Amino acid sequence: MSKMSKLATELAELKHCGEILIGISETLTQMFSSDATQDKQEQIKEPKDKQEKALTLTDVRKVLAEKSRNGHTAQVKELLIKYGADKLSKIDQSKYAALLAEAEVL
Repeated sequence: MSKMSKLATELAELKHCGEILIGISETLTQMFSSDATQDKQEQIKEPKDKQEKALTLTDVRKVLAEKSRNGHTAQVKELLIKYGADKLSKIDQSKYAALLAEAEVL
């Protein structure tokens, strides 16, 4: 093998090693940038998830009905009165979380 041929082979191998290093650096860049992007997306999703999980009348009714079936009807009625209504449908939705928190103790 001549010196020029050997040099050409070594240069081709060097070029191949460089391409591999570039591929590795691109992969690492994607991994770290996708982690950062994913973290940002998770931070953005959290408030949306909390908003989507707003309590509904049906959610509260389900819990209170279960408490009533378990013998806590009087306490459930007292809670409703405490929150300003004689029946659940008249209670403001913004009070559902507090109402449920107290109902869970029953």
